[in-house]
Amino acid sequence: MRIKVCGNTQLNQVHELDEMGVEFAGFIFYHKSPRYVVGRIDGGALKKAKLKINKVGVFVNAGYDDVMSYVEQYGLYMAQLHGDESPRLCERISEQVPTIKVFRIKEGDNIDWKIREYRNVSDLFLFDTDWFNYGGSGKKFDWHILDNAHINKPFLLSGGIGIEDAGALQSFAAGKHGEGLFAVDVNSKLESSPGIKDMEKVRKFVEALQ
Repeated sequence: MRIKVCGNTQLNQVHELDEMGVEFAGFIFYHKSPRYVVGRIDGGALKKAKLKINKVGVFVNAGYDDVMSYVEQYGLYMAQLHGDESPRLCERISEQVPTIKVFRIKEGDNIDWKIREYRNVSDLFLFDTDWFNYGGSGKKFDWHILDNAHINKPFLLSGGIGIEDAGALQSFAAGKHGEGLFAVDVNSKLESSPGIKDMEKVRKFVEALQ
């Protein structure tokens, strides 16, 4: 099962994730986030770093020019759009880099309705917990809300996922939407403080999913 570790702010930890075989590292370019990467990891250093890991930029209601500027500065492979971006903006960005569109999920949501305008304008979906802020909530949504949805696109699961969820993730992957589960996105549950990963927890999580 592929793993994306999001909210990175330490380049040495990104190298450690790479050595563990983690497939994706997320970097948050939202200035209100406690995991805001600008000023904490130098863009040129990350761009030049010899890494196999895929670098994902996380944006919240950023404009096209801002997104593409950070893609260039940091050598990003993929853009994750976590706000209220329009289908047209998603399409413009996905014409340049692979794009993940995020949907914040709460009880009673009609998933098919939420994703309907984004099916053909993004490469992947990500389903996260709906709360008043963006990302790193430490809270899970009920994954079974996806059971009756017609997703028909690879997706990531996010929101309060930790080591204790390994078994439930494997059960989900064996179910109806297992083939569509592209990766698992983890953040706050594997940290010692915002933006600082507890690498021992990350290692145990990786081992638990293997």
